[in-house]
Amino acid sequence: MIEVKHLYKSFDDKEVLKDINATFNNGQVNLIIGQSGSGKTVLIKNIVGLLTPTSGNILYDGRDFVTLTKKERVMLRREMGMIFQSAALFDSLTVLENVMFPLDMFSDKPYEDRVKRAQHCLARVNLEGTDKKLPAELSGGMQKRVAIARAIALEPKYLFCDEPNSGLDPKTSIVIDELIAGITHEDKITTIVNTHDMNSVMGIGENITFICEGRAEWQGSNKEIMDATNKPLEDFIFASDILRQAKITYDNEKKKKGLSPDPSL
Repeated sequence: MIEVKHLYKSFDDKEVLKDINATFNNGQVNLIIGQSGSGKTVLIKNIVGLLTPTSGNILYDGRDFVTLTKKERVMLRREMGMIFQSAALFDSLTVLENVMFPLDMFSDKPYEDRVKRAQHCLARVNLEGTDKKLPAELSGGMQKRVAIARAIALEPKYLFCDEPNSGLDPKTSIVIDELIAGITHEDKITTIVNTHDMNSVMGIGENITFICEGRAEWQGSNKEIMDATNKPLEDFIFASDILRQAKITYDNEKKKKGLSPDPSL
């Protein structure tokens, strides 16, 4: 579990994060959503230590990342896996070498064991037989799967994903979502996904934190989001005509069953 408590972040005189309080649960897919410029990227950068909070606490199973020593932070970072928006694979390395990279950097296991671990991770993302290929020979979706395999190579307790579906078609995005969710549940990882993909929100959003103008406006599950009465959240989620119509249909069904529909739509 990761807990963010009273987190503030300012750049010079501009306050970007304002008293953020949020909990990201172990064994669940935790989403951070919000409009561009809302502060969600700054939040995740603070959580992983790429930025230092102005004030507040970030607890990793009780360990406050903000107050850890440099050595303790390095040790904690070894418990983290990262999936970047662009996949960020090394062009000159093979698929197997890309997945082995964190093992080569941080593991003292024999070479043969590192190879087996990398091949196991590739198998988990259904990429057996791609060991010797270069990233340029793979589709965008396959590159993202390699990135997932690399991120879990060190068996992380915490997995961070920055817009993992960026640039992918809807069908491939679903595959990536299902892989992330499956690995999260099987390995009981605390997974945090920074996304604006509404398919991800409705498909795998077990615990969603909505950021608006630097504040955590709402937190709940994808099952609760249809009944949420937070106006900024509704404006964000149901911005498109298709989703707005889905919301109206949902409220009409509730009304037929004698339940109270959302009065704001």
